[in-house]
Amino acid sequence: MIKSSGAALPQPGEGMRGEGGHIGYLLRQAAAGQHLRMERALADLGVTPPQFVVLTMLAAYPGHSNADLARLALLTPQTVSVIVANLKKASLVEARPHASHGRIVQLQLSAKGEGLLTQSKARVRELEARMLEGLSVAEEQTIRRWLARQAAGQD
Repeated sequence: MIKSSGAALPQPGEGMRGEGGHIGYLLRQAAAGQHLRMERALADLGVTPPQFVVLTMLAAYPGHSNADLARLALLTPQTVSVIVANLKKASLVEARPHASHGRIVQLQLSAKGEGLLTQSKARVRELEARMLEGLSVAEEQTIRRWLARQAAGQD
């Protein structure tokens, strides 16, 4: 068994959890912090961050299957299947058969889903605005470009 030294652990932004830490860990820590803030901001709407991502991707790319949504949302197909089933039960998402592929079901937001997504996006935009406070437009663009490059696997 490993014993704790009893020393206080550093808070986010301190020690190796701060500017001197590994960039990959800092990205993970920032993502976890944003996830928690989103959970709190969306909780009273009954929307989880993964549901928000699925709703957002479905609004941006309507008519896609669960498998497509899983790739877009960076979630497992199993997770997206559960999310979509719950969204259907809540009448937020509608399914229709694909025109030429019998086994593929295409998904789209219902009017109720669009309304909930509009409310959710407003809250997430507020979070993002606070996150970007103090950055110039050029700094924000640099960060966005770098993050997109990293996501695409470009060095």
